[in-house]
Parts: sequence; structure tokens; C-alpha cells
Amino acid sequence: MAFSFLNQELAIDLGTANTVIYQNDRIVLDEPSIVALDNNTNKLIALGQRAKLMHEKVNPGIRTIRPLRDGVIADFNAAEMMIRGFIKSVNSKRKSIFTPNLKVVVGIPSGSTEVEIRAVRDSSEHAGGRDVYLIHEPMAAALGIGLDVEAPQGNMVVDIGGGTTEIAVISLGGLVVQDSIRTAGDVFTSDIQYYLRQQHNIRVGEITAEKIKIAVGAVIPDLDEAPEPFIVRGPNLMTAHPVEATIEYHEIAHCLDKSIAKIETSILHVLESTPPELYSDIVENGIYLSGGGALLRGLAKRFTEKVNIQFHVADDPLHAVARGTCEALKHTDHYSFLMR
Repeated sequence: MAFSFLNQELAIDLGTANTVIYQNDRIVLDEPSIVALDNNTNKLIALGQRAKLMHEKVNPGIRTIRPLRDGVIADFNAAEMMIRGFIKSVNSKRKSIFTPNLKVVVGIPSGSTEVEIRAVRDSSEHAGGRDVYLIHEPMAAALGIGLDVEAPQGNMVVDIGGGTTEIAVISLGGLVVQDSIRTAGDVFTSDIQYYLRQQHNIRVGEITAEKIKIAVGAVIPDLDEAPEPFIVRGPNLMTAHPVEATIEYHEIAHCLDKSIAKIETSILHVLESTPPELYSDIVENGIYLSGGGALLRGLAKRFTEKVNIQFHVADDPLHAVARGTCEALKHTDHYSFLMR
């Protein structure tokens, strides 16, 4: 194409915790979904990783906002600033005096309402998107895992993100049965904060709780390879004196138990509603796990024991939705499940 520099195509996985942008089959941006604004002027001070470093450490003149909550846009203006800022930082590498025509595919939770879908479309358009396509996240996850979503056979995906857990059975390019629940990474993080307050009398912030989740996060009390214990420091709730506690993985398995059980219930609920022919395909092929939550130690094993169907963790589960969104971007004319 003679004017290819005037056209630009981006695949955006707009996540509650992280935003990932793919361009030409590679990740050009992977940043936390957070912005820092000046309280007096409402101007953008920082976004992504720089804003995350400020999170929970700001003074009254600055506020940090996570524009997405539970997988959907909670703060429209902040979301628009964030998307615009991320697209701008991708474009800062381009050597062109023209603003390119932007074609984007954005992932959205399968349980999104009309209003929520509209918010994503509008903020993407306001941020410069000319052609905006939307794809349901479980469908994107299935594409990213490498499943043939258009085949007449059942595939089941469980995508545990930051804000939502998406569970879907896919066949012939559509979601046959789906459920989207708001028990996911953010809930796990607050479970850990609550547990430390109750059991160790320590107050910790969101960022520290997330570090604990990554370092020793597990969902079964007996792992073959135990991670090193995590030492957490913080103020004692009673005295405000500094204290430290050693956190083992089996404590985290205990404190996440109720939240993981909710996801199990939802998986069983989706399987109950699955047509028998597709059900037998799923038993044969297994169920695929993606999203950051899939990295919790022992998750596939626990789910397999609970449901009696083999669970597989996708390769690089954190970027499965973004990869699938990128795959959809290449075939926007072909895939009928993309929404305009």
C-alpha cells in the first residue's frame, strides 16, 4: 500500500490491571492501567508504570486513578486520557508528520452491558480511533491460545484477569454459554490485605499485597515446589510500631480459598448449561486457563480435581487476550464475531 504510513493498526487489551498493545505481531506497550492527575487542573501528570509508582503514595495535590474497575470503564475521562496517552507513547516512535488513520480492536468482558460497551467504543474513538472493533475477551483469549474458534467443536476458556473472570464455551465463532464474574485478581489482592490485618495485625497497601500474590500466591496447601516465603513489613494495627511477618504459600492458599471456590462454582454452572455434544468435546480437549490469575500456583491441579476435566494453563497466559486481539485485527473482514 502506497500510503501505509497513513494507516495504523493496534490491538488493545484494555485490562483492569494492565493494558497491553500489540502492533505488527509484537508487544509495543505493556503498562499498568493507572493514571496520575493534578487535583487542581485535572491535567495528566503520569500514566502506566510511572503512575503506579505514585499509587498510594500521593500528596493532596495529586490523585491516582485506575480508570477500569471490574473489567469495565469506571471513570470515562481518565480512561480516555489513558488510552490517548498510551497510543501517543506508541506513536512517539513513528517518524511521520501525519496523524495516521487508526484502526483498533479492543477486548471487552463478555458480560458488558450496552452502556459499558459504548464507553469503551467512545473512549477509543475520542483517543483517535477511526475504525474501532470490539471483541469479547474469552473469544480473544481462545484465539490467543491458538484454538480454532470457528470449528464446529466445543472449546472452553477460563480467563482470570484483574477485574473479571470470564468463562465461556466457544463453538462456530460464537459464545455458546458464558459467565462473567467479578471475582478475579483485584479480589485476591484485597483477600490478602484482609488476611494480613486479621491474622498478623499488619496493614499493607495494594501494591505490597500484589507482590505477595506474585511471590507466594497459591491455591493448594501442598505444592511440589514451594516458593520462598515472603517477608512483609508494615505497621502494627494496634501500636503502629513496625513489625515484620513471614508469609508462606499455604497461608495464601487458605486466604484465597473462598474466592477460588466462587470461580469453581461458576465453571460448574457453565458446564451444566453446555449442550451435551459440546460437553463431550470439552471433556476430550480439556479446559484452557488464561489471564494473570492462571499464574497462581496449583490452580490447574485444583480445578482438575474439582471438575474432573483436565485444565491446561496457556503459554504466557498474561498476554493471551492481547495476542488474540492481535489475531482478530489481522482478520477484521473475516471474523463475524467482531462488533463495530
